[in-house]
Amino acid sequence: MYKILITGGSGFIGTNILLSLQKEYELLNIDIRQPQLPDIRKCTLLVDIIDYEKLRDVVIVFSPDYIIHLAARTDLDGKSINDYSANVVGVKNLMSIAKLLPNLKKVIITSSMLVCRSGYYPKNQFDYAPTTIYGESKVETEKAVWANKPMCDWAIIRPTSIWGPWFGVPYRNFFDMVLKRRYIHIGHRSCTKTYGYVGNSVYQIKQILFNDTRDETRKVYYIGDNPATNIEEWGNEIATELGFQIKRIPYCLLKIVAYVGDCLNLLSIRFPMTSFRLKNMTTDNIIDLSDTYELAPNPPYSRIEGVRKTLDWLRLA
Repeated sequence: MYKILITGGSGFIGTNILLSLQKEYELLNIDIRQPQLPDIRKCTLLVDIIDYEKLRDVVIVFSPDYIIHLAARTDLDGKSINDYSANVVGVKNLMSIAKLLPNLKKVIITSSMLVCRSGYYPKNQFDYAPTTIYGESKVETEKAVWANKPMCDWAIIRPTSIWGPWFGVPYRNFFDMVLKRRYIHIGHRSCTKTYGYVGNSVYQIKQILFNDTRDETRKVYYIGDNPATNIEEWGNEIATELGFQIKRIPYCLLKIVAYVGDCLNLLSIRFPMTSFRLKNMTTDNIIDLSDTYELAPNPPYSRIEGVRKTLDWLRLA
């Protein structure tokens, strides 16, 4: 039975990966917090990946055959790159330790699509255009991997906007707003973005993990569903499952509301709508998933199946 180390397995994507792998592999989850599920707690050790010596000792004793590195700070609230030390120092620690593991066959390191701003299409895997400090930290994640490449096979994944059971903010907010009938269509400015149902994301990550990715011109794989998702269509699918129709509000009215939100944020008063969020909600962001789909051509879930499974989970959450 192969051994798989997952860092950050107590989080959203990690929970789904652990549930998928637990019957076939010996697993160790390293995280700074306990997972929500008792089944995952029994294979979890509380370790901070910034603590090199403790991380090294735990990983060497486990001696994994595969590593899926998910652990990171993922919010956008940091004020400087130092606030995201897990994304920089933690990755450097793991890359150093990976060279000490004699049985290691493959490492997957998780980055983010936010290494490039929404709507920007990178020319190659070294072309970055972040607009947030979090995005900058993930650029440093990728640079740390390239500077400390493991001796075994490896790959970088960039999850897009992943949703599904066990998710949290910000993507759960979309479902919660539809559930509470607070979500509205923005005039006729519906946008299309690359999202990914987490069941398909787990399938893609497993395909990348267990297939050869030694070609250094193809080391970066976006995780998401193809075709991209039209937000209005998606919202309507969720609402239809819930038995109602979503209302539509003129764009100009929401623009005024967003301006009010900007003013309140300057006063440190949180408001759900801002100009930044409105722009994000009306800007297309379609990611090229061709390399990922070459390795993982048959995602197991349709979007509507994902919607139904997510709604079932939310009813029990």
